[in-house]
Amino acid sequence: MTAAVNSADALFLIFAALAVWTGWRVFRTDSMVRAAFLLLASFLAVAATVTLMASQFVGAIMILMMTGEMVLMAVFMVMFMMNPGGLMPMQMVHQQRFALIVSVLVFIALTAMILLVDWQVHTTQMPEDVTYAIGEGMMQEKMLVFLAAGVALLACMIASLALALHRGRYDRYGDRLERSRPVDPGWPG
Repeated sequence: MTAAVNSADALFLIFAALAVWTGWRVFRTDSMVRAAFLLLASFLAVAATVTLMASQFVGAIMILMMTGEMVLMAVFMVMFMMNPGGLMPMQMVHQQRFALIVSVLVFIALTAMILLVDWQVHTTQMPEDVTYAIGEGMMQEKMLVFLAAGVALLACMIASLALALHRGRYDRYGDRLERSRPVDPGWPG
């Protein structure tokens, strides 16, 4: 038992240090794309620490959300930023003195809260369906709204793809759908 606890603690410290180091590297690079992927690495390390704290569902959601978000951010940076590859030197931090003062004060406050709070050990029983309990705890009465929004987003994606395609089923199978095989440039035969 002790060896398992020690290895989990060691993994937690490694992932926590990786999250802090990659988060710091975000502001030290000249490339916006590298900054996006360093931020992704920082978020993934945070997700790993959350997973190690027995919140596998929240960790998995963080991994899925942050991976998609950061990859999209990197793609948009390549498309729209003037200097996405970091070929020209640039400053990633503005108002450095004020930012340093605020970050040191926040660090001191958070450290004081960690050290001074009386952390109680909970002895309550785990619910049978942990995933459902986490979802209910996070969403509560708003779960129906999010389910409806998910279906609406899926319908919007399907409709936008259908509108974006220049060839529909009537182009492929004829005006009255009389063709047995579609007329497609890539269709064999």
